[in-house]
Amino acid sequence: DLKPQNSLIRWITDQGYTLFVASWVNADESYRDVGLEDYIEEGYLTGIRVAREICGTEQVNAVGYCIAGTTLALTLSLLKKRGDTSVKSATFFTTLTDFSDQGEFTPFLQNDFVDGIEAEVAKTGILKSFIMARTFSYLRSTDLIYTPAIRHYMMGETPPAFDLLYWNGDGANLPGRMTMQYLRGLCQRNEFSEGRFKLLGEMLDIADVDVPLISIAAEGDHIAAWTDCYRGVQKMGGRSKTFVLAQSGHIAGIVNPPSKKKYGHYTHNDLSLSAPDWKAAAAFDQGSWWPTWEAWLRKRSGKLVAARSPGDSAHPPLCPAPGEYVRAKATA
Repeated sequence: DLKPQNSLIRWITDQGYTLFVASWVNADESYRDVGLEDYIEEGYLTGIRVAREICGTEQVNAVGYCIAGTTLALTLSLLKKRGDTSVKSATFFTTLTDFSDQGEFTPFLQNDFVDGIEAEVAKTGILKSFIMARTFSYLRSTDLIYTPAIRHYMMGETPPAFDLLYWNGDGANLPGRMTMQYLRGLCQRNEFSEGRFKLLGEMLDIADVDVPLISIAAEGDHIAAWTDCYRGVQKMGGRSKTFVLAQSGHIAGIVNPPSKKKYGHYTHNDLSLSAPDWKAAAAFDQGSWWPTWEAWLRKRSGKLVAARSPGDSAHPPLCPAPGEYVRAKATA
């Protein structure tokens, strides 16, 4: 969401929705012991409570992107265990919840590699941004390593200046505890998908995710393969589940304003099919998936009300958008 012309946030609010956004903190050593439970409690649960208080509503529609989508799924399982119905629907962007097929990540999820990361975070308190960025780059080495090296280093060409390239170079550190919970418990042992991920005193299970949900995955995503996103949705417990496959990759597949008329999307109602069969039977729409999602969301939203001002007397705005966290850059 880097410029007004392709801002999903701007588009959502233009459709008449009240939107609250939480950005990821760029962790330093002081976040060493921050875990997934903290992201659930201080991120989702606090955010949901405050949004409900400000808007005077009983429920919210929640959205999670990538690992925040994974965290949203954990949150929904926890709320199910607690009998809490604060979330009316869930939207997942490029979200992994079932790690049974590690695919191209397999070399990076073996014990020797993860043991090395564990030693690193024990020493520094964080997973430094360059480690994660380098790992993702290896998955698309031709596009992200060799071609840029040839053009910039060997041919002296200046890299093009555009928003997604800037985003890709703006990494974020992750807290040490959260990193290891994610790598060991979710990625290596697939505990959430198998109903045995213990957190906050509960045994969390993907089958507990039973609110109406929509999952948007990206056809060319090298970070969250769409087939893996699809498999996770299949294991979720609700009866109302929608899956949308967008063209392009992890970022451009999501940041796809209708005005650009650039990437289309696939839809199909039968999620009992295998991923290849689902795509083969899916209908293709030349336009952006944003209007498709908005039509889905509108059915699960309340009546139109007068526009709200940010915050209220009990919850004054902290600072202008996009907040303070996103301005803190990771150091090498």
